Amino acid sequence: MNSSANIVVGLVVLAWLLWRQTQKRPVREDRKPTVLLILLVLGVVALSAYFKTAPATGLAIALLVGSLVPAAGFGVVRGYTVRLWRQDGQLFRQGTWLTILLWLVAIGSHLGLDALIDGGAKGLGSASILLYLAVSLGAQRLVVQSRANHAVRV
Repeated sequence: MNSSANIVVGLVVLAWLLWRQTQKRPVREDRKPTVLLILLVLGVVALSAYFKTAPATGLAIALLVGSLVPAAGFGVVRGYTVRLWRQDGQLFRQGTWLTILLWLVAIGSHLGLDALIDGGAKGLGSASILLYLAVSLGAQRLVVQSRANHAVRV
């Protein structure tokens, strides 16, 4: 996929994630990370395609890691903005306006960094957008699940 297509796909996935974040959903321990795994696989495939056409220089790897660390950080912070509550004996979760704002800031920072570093690894940000979303969503999911597990014990 080219750079523009990667960005469009990433933004469509982000819009879908934002919609899902605002939905009231039950918290289940047996929930499989299907969406997360799909994003992870697609992200690795997109990155593989990128590195077939661009050299995997030390700078490119450093930039990639440098973008994924904040992705995880944003995910951890967002995990604490998700509202958890018990209703009729079932634990529920729902993202707040702050959750959505942090998603937008996170993706904006990723695309902004891509524009800033374009000379060092042209197109790396757009090629890694799905992996970025997977890492960020995974970190958020771990925090929400941890909070849910603690809420169940209390």
